[in-house]
Amino acid sequence: MTEFKDIHRRRLEQGLAEMKIELPVEAVSQLMDFLRMLVKWNRVYNLSAIKEAEQMIDLHLLDSLAILPFLHGQRCIDVGTGAGLPGIPLAIARPDMMFSLLDSNSKKTRFIQQVCIDLGLKNVQVVHERVENYQPSQRFDTLTARAFTGLPDLLTKTRHLLCSNGKLLAMKSKETDKLEREDYTFESLQSLAIPGLEATRNLVIYVAT
Repeated sequence: MTEFKDIHRRRLEQGLAEMKIELPVEAVSQLMDFLRMLVKWNRVYNLSAIKEAEQMIDLHLLDSLAILPFLHGQRCIDVGTGAGLPGIPLAIARPDMMFSLLDSNSKKTRFIQQVCIDLGLKNVQVVHERVENYQPSQRFDTLTARAFTGLPDLLTKTRHLLCSNGKLLAMKSKETDKLEREDYTFESLQSLAIPGLEATRNLVIYVAT
């Protein structure tokens, strides 16, 4: 277990340095604890198609944290969060923000709830619900989506969750064409550089009107 911790922590810290992301030692430790839980639970609950811890660091942790500079406001909802990606890494990195992690899969929301308990995350709310049915008491400043649905469907299903001028951050590899909408304005397309990941990753940003 010590070898696992040392090898993988160095890999994570190197990736963070390459991405110019500075986190407190405690936050890096929480990311490592999340990684261990993800590897352990994944063996039984099949939370992710990625099985190896080394790949999870690049494809899950660093990939999630790549959108850290684009978070907007104080309240964020991560729709189709799955195993808590990108929501949990972002919540660890931004303890000053509140995050709601939404998914309709009960085994995944149970996992996230346990992560929050074990890691002591006070800024995360777990929501077991379908996105189109969720009616929050207060709308959000930022909405993130990593592997939820196609972009047109995502925009349609989530507009009621964002406040006016709220930002939708959609992580996409190919689906990057600008869409003309009345309820959203296209803001920008950002290329994301993730250490250890050769595949193209993009962040498509829309602003709710």
